[in-house]
Amino acid sequence: MGSLRRTLTFRDLIVYGLLFIAPMAPVGIFGTLQAKSHGAITVVYLVATVAMACTAYSYAQMVRVAPQAGSVYTYARVGLGEGAGFVAGWMAMLDYLLIPAVAYLFSGIALHALVPSVHQWVWTALAVAVTTLLNLWGVRTAALVGFAVLVMEIVVLVVFVVAAVWALVAHGAQRGWATPFTGEGAFSMSAVLAAVSVAVLSFLGFDAIASFAEESAGGAQRVARAVLTCLVVAGVLFAVQTYLAALLAPMSAAELAAEPGEQGEAFYATADAAVGEWLQKLVAGSKAIGAAFAALAGQAAAGRLLFAMARDRRLPGAMSKVDARRGVPRRALLGAAVVTLVAAVWAARRDDGLDQLSSLVNVGALTAFGLLHASVIGWFRVRGQAEVPSVLRHVVVPLLGLAVVIAVVVEASATAQVVGGVWLVVGLVVLAVQYGRRGRRTGRGAEGREPSAKG
Repeated sequence: MGSLRRTLTFRDLIVYGLLFIAPMAPVGIFGTLQAKSHGAITVVYLVATVAMACTAYSYAQMVRVAPQAGSVYTYARVGLGEGAGFVAGWMAMLDYLLIPAVAYLFSGIALHALVPSVHQWVWTALAVAVTTLLNLWGVRTAALVGFAVLVMEIVVLVVFVVAAVWALVAHGAQRGWATPFTGEGAFSMSAVLAAVSVAVLSFLGFDAIASFAEESAGGAQRVARAVLTCLVVAGVLFAVQTYLAALLAPMSAAELAAEPGEQGEAFYATADAAVGEWLQKLVAGSKAIGAAFAALAGQAAAGRLLFAMARDRRLPGAMSKVDARRGVPRRALLGAAVVTLVAAVWAARRDDGLDQLSSLVNVGALTAFGLLHASVIGWFRVRGQAEVPSVLRHVVVPLLGLAVVIAVVVEASATAQVVGGVWLVVGLVVLAVQYGRRGRRTGRGAEGREPSAKG
């Protein structure tokens, strides 16, 4: 079967987390959040960062308990039992397989815009192929290439920040300096919370770091620190870029709300209007490349999840094999790549593909997050495994995180709720079948032993 290799440094873990999140993740949903929050977009990201910090903290707690591949699947299995672990892994699988597909699709759309003669589904498939090869080459190789891409994304972000500050100094802001905090007109907390339900999706991916627990050279403590660090860094980057963009945006929040068709391009329109077309193209190009490598990190995490579930005989055993030469779960990676490729190419060939695929990615992860919070309470409080019990760390924080998860799932689209519900029902059926088979094997084993005992 083989084992995974402990080769990842703290920097590598941060690279994987930030790659999956993407430093400029707010670009695509900037206009939507502006409209929903009535212009208070920076407050939205500050609140979302605090909200997701509860989830990050629960990850940090459980990765020390079970420093293994599989992330939330492993933690729920340890804290709540085998059945809950399977459900958590099953729901996380939906997220881990579809988030890379969305990222690949975005990359294909952007590259098609640059080279219209090649259809976007071809670019999408090519992005899947290239990043899959990098993942198969080995976790260190993928991390090194990913680091180069991450540096490129951060450089582009710095260029945007510098150019935005220059535009503010030279031409002034389109609205009051405090507007990204106070909103346009009367501040509405309900509007901010509605926007937070969308903004937290920008953070999905920081949890992928935990899936590399068996490949971290520094052990569980380093993984826990990387999860929390990645979340904080992402939160700061998101708040800064949205604050500057909100000051420079040519369209007000009310105008964006009245014209939903303009929301998707709002960030690019801001870069173009405030600085020039060169910045617009630079941001778009960076987003296209960054999306493909966000998918690389997501695909790597999905492969580790499938590997862990297969190792525990929850998925076909073939996926639990580790390539002896590269030290990666090759079959699990290829399985994840095939599913992602099919979903991404299907969406790339549809006019509404991005909308259809994007609506499905959140419910699976959020359900898994809910079971993660429950596993913290289950392990430390119900089972009493904490050496020094803490109501704050082991009850209050996970309960707050659980409340946020429930609120976001309630705010999710009807399509996402239906698909998530169907996926959950299928998972419960699979779990019931597995328990049935296990019971029959146990019964046959008992019948087989009884005669020999009598004899």
